[in-house]
Amino acid sequence: MDRRWAARLALAAGAAALLVLLVFAGLRSVALVGVGLAGLVLTAAGLWWVLAHTGVVRVLAFVLAAATPVVVLVLYAVAGLLWVVLVSLALWTLAVFTGRTALTETTGTAPPPEHPVTPARRPFLIMNPRSGGGKVGRFHLVDRARALGAEVVELDPAHPQDVAELARRAVDDGADLLGVAGGDGTQALVAGVAAARGVPFVVISAGTRNHFAMDLGLDREDPSACLQALTDGVELRIDLGFIDVGRPTAEGPGRVFVNNASFGAYATVVQSPAYRDDKARTTLQLLPDLLTHHSGPRLRVRAGAMTVDAPQAVLVSNNPYRMGDPAGLGRRERLDSGVLGVLGVTVDNAVQAASMLRGRRGQGLASCAAQEVVIDADAPVIPAGVDGEALTVPTPVRCWIEPGALRVRLPRHRPGTPRGKPPMNWRRVRRLALTVGKTAAGRNTG
Repeated sequence: MDRRWAARLALAAGAAALLVLLVFAGLRSVALVGVGLAGLVLTAAGLWWVLAHTGVVRVLAFVLAAATPVVVLVLYAVAGLLWVVLVSLALWTLAVFTGRTALTETTGTAPPPEHPVTPARRPFLIMNPRSGGGKVGRFHLVDRARALGAEVVELDPAHPQDVAELARRAVDDGADLLGVAGGDGTQALVAGVAAARGVPFVVISAGTRNHFAMDLGLDREDPSACLQALTDGVELRIDLGFIDVGRPTAEGPGRVFVNNASFGAYATVVQSPAYRDDKARTTLQLLPDLLTHHSGPRLRVRAGAMTVDAPQAVLVSNNPYRMGDPAGLGRRERLDSGVLGVLGVTVDNAVQAASMLRGRRGQGLASCAAQEVVIDADAPVIPAGVDGEALTVPTPVRCWIEPGALRVRLPRHRPGTPRGKPPMNWRRVRRLALTVGKTAAGRNTG
């Protein structure tokens, strides 16, 4: 859709949403909006109490969170205005969607430059047959890779191996490309070796979630398509995140993360031996004390000019995650911006939990971008989750980014990374619509 028409449609749909309320509900429209907002606040508060308490309080909070939306809908129906609310909400959703579409620049974010390359002479691939529920076997990745001339080591789940050491030995023996079919944690370990040794790296999307592969624009549904990078590939440079784990690795002073390093409540929960067998029960058992600071370390985060005291959760990512696009949460627009993304969550009561409904403007959420982040605590060591792997690291913990550290080899033809939309800004939408209108009418707007 043309941006000018998208802006106009956004304004028209937004006006129609308000008119529907005013025409069919009159002064009661104010009450309708108030009831809806109150319902959202009570639901958010109820969910906070579910997570932060146990016993009877948790049960009552769950009832509150589940019943509040139902009660709101019943009140609308009793007033005979349920259809008015639904129509108005649909129009408002259309207005926001088309408004954000109008604000999306046609050029978008410039992707990192790609360079054509000749195929590697001695590619070396590590494959985990258990990753992604057995994708390596299901897509016949070992046979396909060997048919393309790659040396493949298939990991034995019964005998754990040091994948970083396997990669080092392969390069010492003449391998000129490293690759992994497995989860993001394994990808990160071998990517660190590839970066340190200056050889290209191939990602094969055989993990469960494949966040790294997704942000590289690879095909997550068919990991065998990633093998095209061996014969018909292009190369680009991306950043790597590093975390100081208190001891040097063979590749340098820190451990690589390709996605993120997390600290606080989630990192503490995944340390529990019971977490792997029963994630939901373990989380509900441990969260109350962690969220109310009755257990777990008390953190302090310094990132650029931002300082966050006592957050319950901290996420440091290799390049920032999208924040303005709910459909794009967990995705990164690019992997070569040269900065870490930093998110700190501090929610000490139900009011702060409700304020999280405002997104990045909520008082409990702090975010920024920085080249270095320091996490300190009132404990000598703290738990950390590094690309899904549970670790303990000494404090203070330093995270930093190395721009362009990794040469990534990708298939020439791949789906690409879905583009995100900017946050809604009614003033910009109105200005865009009116400016285009004046220009179309032959008047110079300057």
